[in-house]
Amino acid sequence: MNFSEKIRQQSSVLFVPLVIGVMLVMSVSVSVSKSPSWALTEENLLFLEAWRTIDRAYVDKSFNGQSWFRYREDALRNEPMNTREQTYMAIRKMLATLDDPFTRFLEPEKFKSLRSGTQGALTGVGLSIGYPTHFDGSAAGLVVISAAPGGPANRAGVLAGDLILAIDDTSTETMGIYDAAERLQGPDGSLVELTIRSGPEIKHIALTRERVSLNPVKSRLCKLPGSGNDSPRIGYIKLTSFNQNASGAVKEAVSSLRSNSVNAFVLDLRDNSGGLFPEGIEIAKIWLDKGVIVYICDNRGVRDIYDTDGSSAIAASEPLAVLVNKGTASASEILAGALKDNKRAVLFGEPTYGKGKIQSVFQLSDGSGLAVTVARYETPAHTDIDKVGVIPDHPLPTSFPNDVEGFCSCLQDPATACYVNRTQLFAR
Repeated sequence: MNFSEKIRQQSSVLFVPLVIGVMLVMSVSVSVSKSPSWALTEENLLFLEAWRTIDRAYVDKSFNGQSWFRYREDALRNEPMNTREQTYMAIRKMLATLDDPFTRFLEPEKFKSLRSGTQGALTGVGLSIGYPTHFDGSAAGLVVISAAPGGPANRAGVLAGDLILAIDDTSTETMGIYDAAERLQGPDGSLVELTIRSGPEIKHIALTRERVSLNPVKSRLCKLPGSGNDSPRIGYIKLTSFNQNASGAVKEAVSSLRSNSVNAFVLDLRDNSGGLFPEGIEIAKIWLDKGVIVYICDNRGVRDIYDTDGSSAIAASEPLAVLVNKGTASASEILAGALKDNKRAVLFGEPTYGKGKIQSVFQLSDGSGLAVTVARYETPAHTDIDKVGVIPDHPLPTSFPNDVEGFCSCLQDPATACYVNRTQLFAR
């Protein structure tokens, strides 16, 4: 099959755990029936494939106030596309005209590395990163959304909200997150040096890359003070990412805790930077007997509605509390918003990250890809959380722990500074 035949096939779309947003199923059929009249090279055809992907998928149909068809014609006439690198450069230049930092071109190796994050493990330092505009519009660099529990960055004390100023002495001031993600990953056992700003302090940290497990769920049964078999039992579930195993792992945790006669659940989404959009939807269905989960919107309004009729619910009745913080982003914000707006859960913590834009990742025929902003989402109450976040119902004590082991003690011992009693935890 030659190159031009390949791009006539449907481009494939993969869900990958982009920390900058959630992902929506989309596909793009590519044809060359409206190509210019002059002869097209294979490089021209690859450029056209990228152009048509944006034309059909991009959320802003004004394309940042420009004629998208005129841009195509001018680029094919004037941009050099004699080599694959020149074609990639032409695609990057085209995307730059959209002025959207989340719509990016991915070379084949970068596309492959993003794909690997959905498979259950990743070799790196365990960081989810994003752009810092939500925290400080004047800040340069990249912001840490979350550090994977037990990973190299987490053990070194890197926190959500810290700014990464440099990676291996290369400034991140103008670095894209895909470039940064590639630099953070590497062979198991290799070193990477980070310059971090944590509050007013500048830190230089050397981290050893390792294979970071992405097992998304940890759970624990917390027995509270009481008499005999009547003592309250809380099922605690910490969900750290939305990979391909997430919904199944949550179901297993619910079933296991149910077998121990829990009276209520706590779902901890703190420092969960998101991942696969479909997994977020499936996990919402576990807790809801009915209702809208999320509205998908474009510049013309609501485009799609994800809801549930209760057929997938397995824990729709027990009291539920959800814990969130500024590291709660993307798919976890959709989940938190759905549970809050449907009055299924009480939210505790701090406002979430606030990433309400939706990206899909499209694979091009040569193995490269595009991350494209395809829509935005609204919670069931039609709240646009972009740059605002999901607002919790109540704060948590500042000393409230962020680990499975410490959680139970804050419910069991009234003398601890982090104590929250059961009534407070589940009261609206």
